[in-house]
Amino acid sequence: MITGMISVECARGGGGRGGGKGRGGRRGQYGSKMPILIRHRNPASASYYEHKDGARIVKSSHFELDYMLGRKITFFCMATGYPRPEITWFKDGIELYAHKYFQVHEWPIGNDTMKSKMEIDPTTQKDAGYYECQADNQYAIDRRGFRTDYVIYTY
Repeated sequence: MITGMISVECARGGGGRGGGKGRGGRRGQYGSKMPILIRHRNPASASYYEHKDGARIVKSSHFELDYMLGRKITFFCMATGYPRPEITWFKDGIELYAHKYFQVHEWPIGNDTMKSKMEIDPTTQKDAGYYECQADNQYAIDRRGFRTDYVIYTY
């Protein structure tokens, strides 16, 4: 028995005025690099995701980043909620832990806000992928994703 509905909306990214027909050919309706928006229509999930004290990411880095090999890449997330949310970083769905070339810096602000910055320095080809920051407290979880790929410049 189905008690609720989830509606999925694709946020279409255009290629300028040409409606996606710009450089590189037509991307098509599903070739967008914009995130997919999921709206929950089940009352139980709505009360979870919309709890007034639930963790919410209020600022974050851009969705896509190209980096040069050997340079530093940085992603940023800021979340609010009460109690103050914890922020966890993931790459391709796997939780990341600090090591020599990967560091996370965090700044708690008041009782309800956490800022987090993730840095990789220097970068390699293996650092390309899909990163997420996850903010969570006892009332809700919120996530933002960032796609990275390396570029090689030839002169």
